[in-house]
Amino acid sequence: MRAVSVTRGGRPTRPGRVTLTAAAALLLTSCGGGSPARAVVSRVSAPRTVSIVCRSPALDGRLPARVYLPAGYGARGRRFPVVYFLHGLPAGPTSYTQNMFVARALASAHAAAIVVAPQGARSSDSDREYLDWSPAEDWPRAVSHDLTACVDRRFLTIAGRRGRALVGLSAGGYGAMDIGLRNLATFGAVESWSGYFVATDPSGYHVLKLPSAAAQRAAMVPRGPALAADLTHHPALIAFYVGSADDRFADVNQAYDATLRRQGIPHVFRLYPGGHSAALWHREAPSWLTMALTFLASGRTILRRP
Repeated sequence: MRAVSVTRGGRPTRPGRVTLTAAAALLLTSCGGGSPARAVVSRVSAPRTVSIVCRSPALDGRLPARVYLPAGYGARGRRFPVVYFLHGLPAGPTSYTQNMFVARALASAHAAAIVVAPQGARSSDSDREYLDWSPAEDWPRAVSHDLTACVDRRFLTIAGRRGRALVGLSAGGYGAMDIGLRNLATFGAVESWSGYFVATDPSGYHVLKLPSAAAQRAAMVPRGPALAADLTHHPALIAFYVGSADDRFADVNQAYDATLRRQGIPHVFRLYPGGHSAALWHREAPSWLTMALTFLASGRTILRRP
């Protein structure tokens, strides 16, 4: 069944690309809030969330993020891997605060990791597709450099590519693949949940028309010999899935899978029952997050059913 578009602020939105609020509310209620300073000083073992603002020259100054700290954070100086999670678009400027269902999925899988959910949209535009628009709005640089450096300075992270996964859903899945596969020296695992492989307009049905051929190429997720060569130096998990009833993105996911198979590039792809929906993302989150963390820790690719 074709999803029905809704309107927010007079602009069309992509159903399923908006962020998820119910699970976030549950997490924030159970974990509470706090400041980064309190997170460092406190030695309580309960999981909790903090809000931070990172300095980001790539975004003309500031990049807010919501950070989930797992149970046991701070005890004996233990360091944790980090899952950087990109939300769907179009979205509002506070949508990044509403995707911490990822942390609940990690807890349900008994996996310990920090989750960082950065802001992916500003008030001036709800659908920037995580692209490099200008020196003052370079989302790939902001995510891969400014954000990771900020988080490594402030928290007890495994500060290296073997401690970082970049994951996203829908437009965030596209952003994770496009940014992550261009920055394999930074991220050791890259996952897309119901994403796509070239920037789209807000409807999700049409390729975004950009002002130059170079910009158009940069908006296409890497593949081919250049990606294969990069993987020889920086082995990484490349993993993506889509719902079989997703009328916008099922075909493009299957096509990208076929391309990587022809090119001999190792990856994980699954086609699941379901559409472009929160039900699918919630159901698969524990097993896909566990797969990313297992690969970071051991280099093994294991996808367990929840």
